[in-house]
Amino acid sequence: MILNKIVDSITGKDDGEKVKGTVVLMKKNVLDFTDVTASIVDGALEFLGRRVSFQLISNSVHDANGLEGKLSNPAYLENWITNITPVVAGESTFSVTFDWDDDEFGVPGAFIIKNLHFSEFFLKSLTLEHVPNHGKVHFVCNSWVYPASKYKSDRIFFANQAYLPSETPELLRKYRENELVALRGDGTGKLEEWDRVYDYAYYNDLGDPDKGQEYARPVLGGSSQYPYPRRGRTGRKPTKTDPNTESRIPLLMSLDIYVPRDERFGHVKMSDFLTFALKSISQLLLPEFKALFDSTPNEFDSFADVLKIYEGGIKLPQGPLFKAIVDAIPLEILKQLLSTDGEGLLKYPTPQVIQEDKSAWRTDEEFGREMLAGINPVIISRLQEFPPKSKLDPKIYGNQTSTITREQIEDKLDGLTVDEAVKTNRLFILNHHDILMPYVRRINTTTNTKMYATRTLLFLQDDGTLKPLAIELSLPHPDGDQFGAVSEVFTPSDQGVEGSIWQLAKAYAAVNDSGVHQLVSHWLNTHTVIEPFVIATNRQLSVLHPIHKLLLPHFRDTMNINALARQILINGGGLLELTVFPAKYSMELSSVIYKDWIFPEQALPADLIKRGVAVEDSNSPHGVRLLIQDYPYAVDGLEIWSAIKSWVTEYCNYYYKSDDAVQKDAELQAWWKELREEGHGDKKDEPWWPKMQSVQELIDSCTITIWIASALHAAVNFGQYPYAGYLPNRPTLSRKFMPEPGSAEYEELKRNPDNVFLKTITPQLQTLVGISLIELLSRHASDTLYLGQRDSPEWTKDQEPLSAFERFGKKLGEIEDRIIQMNGDNQKWKNRSGPVKVPYTLLFPTSEEGLTGKGIPNSVSI
Repeated sequence: MILNKIVDSITGKDDGEKVKGTVVLMKKNVLDFTDVTASIVDGALEFLGRRVSFQLISNSVHDANGLEGKLSNPAYLENWITNITPVVAGESTFSVTFDWDDDEFGVPGAFIIKNLHFSEFFLKSLTLEHVPNHGKVHFVCNSWVYPASKYKSDRIFFANQAYLPSETPELLRKYRENELVALRGDGTGKLEEWDRVYDYAYYNDLGDPDKGQEYARPVLGGSSQYPYPRRGRTGRKPTKTDPNTESRIPLLMSLDIYVPRDERFGHVKMSDFLTFALKSISQLLLPEFKALFDSTPNEFDSFADVLKIYEGGIKLPQGPLFKAIVDAIPLEILKQLLSTDGEGLLKYPTPQVIQEDKSAWRTDEEFGREMLAGINPVIISRLQEFPPKSKLDPKIYGNQTSTITREQIEDKLDGLTVDEAVKTNRLFILNHHDILMPYVRRINTTTNTKMYATRTLLFLQDDGTLKPLAIELSLPHPDGDQFGAVSEVFTPSDQGVEGSIWQLAKAYAAVNDSGVHQLVSHWLNTHTVIEPFVIATNRQLSVLHPIHKLLLPHFRDTMNINALARQILINGGGLLELTVFPAKYSMELSSVIYKDWIFPEQALPADLIKRGVAVEDSNSPHGVRLLIQDYPYAVDGLEIWSAIKSWVTEYCNYYYKSDDAVQKDAELQAWWKELREEGHGDKKDEPWWPKMQSVQELIDSCTITIWIASALHAAVNFGQYPYAGYLPNRPTLSRKFMPEPGSAEYEELKRNPDNVFLKTITPQLQTLVGISLIELLSRHASDTLYLGQRDSPEWTKDQEPLSAFERFGKKLGEIEDRIIQMNGDNQKWKNRSGPVKVPYTLLFPTSEEGLTGKGIPNSVSI
């Protein structure tokens, strides 16, 4: 008797009858303003007895049928009416009290929630503090709960204990399986906001043929001609014109595009996103702005003119057309779109690349450095044969071998011959020739672009910097592709008209690199390839599965940002087509390049080895030795890669004690099968896919997935505004060919080289749209979670993984210290800041909100 009382006092048990719980939730809101109507209606329903109920499910005592866990009596959320909803949307805490009889219930392993209110709410967690004979039970929920009438099956949440499928308590198994069935859906019908369905579709919603043939775009995915990863299915009806193209939703409803509700931006992120999206010139206004700029053709006449964007603002032309646009914009939007001084100025923050020095970006050293430490440091490769050869089919494209000669470069190799420079790993190439040449003729004849396919040769100097040697500009032969390329080679000069020609040659190479960066390094290789992982994980791995818990933070907001991109960015006639050189061929080009995507080669060490910039070396810290020692992306990247791999290794080894455990994990095997055969279905027969038969294959695959979603995306995304916010440094398109000697353009180049340069690259309208866009994409939201952070400290109950995660965080802190130290040593590490004095921080793990040029968010979330 006395012993029982002592136990009761320790566990908080009240005469064996009650267990109290704490519920944290967020009531429905619109942006930062709580939905007053929803609050009033829900309060009335609460008053009438239509409430929010919770039923616990035992994981150890079965129900009357003996097949499932016993259900507790319903308990109701207390004080909904008196718990005043905060004016700014935020969390509210409620109590819930369960009747208890421990002799007949055991330990709760899950609960069913029924929302009988009018509107949804965001359920963050339920905590039972004093469960008899057990103590605390915590449920991490993080899910929108709609009224029960919207669901075909009960909403269930599980306690934060991870289980492999075979280790799941018998009485929870059916609940585990049923939850996955609900998330898969039945593959039919239009999906609504309350649907929780994760399913696959082709990229067949980019075109809008009903609007006109010029807006039609090919379906990406499902064919050998245009293979592509899958996106999330929305189930919208096909267009009237083309049954294979999915209809689009109106632009003003873009935020309503379907993604499962729990994949949508949280209210803080949505607010941040809208605030800065409104500052961008929205696509809705583009036709009007275009007409405005066309009627008063504004070119940048000088670099001083360009700087006005940041220093004084660009005065928008006045007149009836402009007034009509302004009158159509709501006041709050107008404040963001135009600067608040009322003068009608478009003004932007000064990008880092010109903060310290307005002209250092034009130096050859900076041009080479940005291939190692800029926003596209994933392309440069070591030259292994001279002259560079092409892999294009000679039967179709003729002779595409480079025309760069030894004589053109040998005097710049510090006394080495070309062969010696190749042999000693001193020659490198930025090679955009092969991927672009098949498209050059089409782009140049059917769009406003005038571009070349480029090769840029560089020499690794003794001080670790790269010196440009030559740039080759190539066009298809005028008589047909089969006759090969017509190429011209340009070499460095800083004097007279030759110096101006060289600056233009660098600009054409930068245009190539900008487009490849945006379409391939950024969009295809991070955003697009990761979405099938998000879908497959939610369809095949239960929330109880340890691998689901491992990967979940790395999928946050990805489906939402990709859906918005399909709606306003990468669609036919969208912002990307307007601002990058391939124009209407942009997405088609990324699909063709996906043919060469290989999952295991996305691992950083494998990528560096493939590009020839590193070699395997068991004596080096990360198993590879860099051939360019001062390669900031690779140096910091290998540290981050190694930290991720150590963390994933500890985590997976805790749950999987043998290869046999991996092979017999039914959910894991179904996940990997579906990922290959559905998510990346156009590559399902590739021999390089890991077979998922060993713990090591699991570790490698999860490490690559986390790397892509976090560090790789950060490296190619958050430097966009710091480097490309100043468009002359990273022009996105070219409008004229290189001036020919004797031509009027050549004479103008002699007289006014800056004017010719600016009239060759991105024009003013596209510049303003482009920098508005990348300013938005380069910002961290205020609720961003960075690598080594989770949204709940109790994301798992298992202590060893929690300890391993803590070690991971400490390791990332040490990496930050090392980055700061290396960035401070400009003599030893010249490439870390360069002539523009922008320290390399794109792989610095944490950041503040805003435009910081640093920070590795957990996921592809912007």
